[in-house]
Amino acid sequence: QVQLVESGGGLVQAGGSLRLSCTASGGTFSSYTMGWFRQAPGKERDFVALIAWSAGSTAYADSVKGRFTISRDNAKNTVYLQMNSLKPEDTAVYYCAAQKWGSRYQAEWYPYWGQGTQVTVSS
Repeated sequence: QVQLVESGGGLVQAGGSLRLSCTASGGTFSSYTMGWFRQAPGKERDFVALIAWSAGSTAYADSVKGRFTISRDNAKNTVYLQMNSLKPEDTAVYYCAAQKWGSRYQAEWYPYWGQGTQVTVSS
């Protein structure tokens, strides 16, 4: 059983930056594909980015390409989401998640989830 804990959320002005972290325990972190998702009030949970177990493959939602960067440090069991040029529409609860099926963009493929961290971008 994998446990995930996110941190790094907060309030930031439009154009600013935040770095989210997600630390895993209870499993072999390096064998999992890690994903970031976000959910705004009244909306579905949407894919943001993923990174393969080897860190050699990443994927991003079109809405964050060129602004967000996902990375991982397998020695620290941690995945990061660097968010730059933030916009008010990036406001959401951000979740990290883990699965072993490779490049999957749907939340249903991820059996392990963190509790989420709030990101609020003011205009």
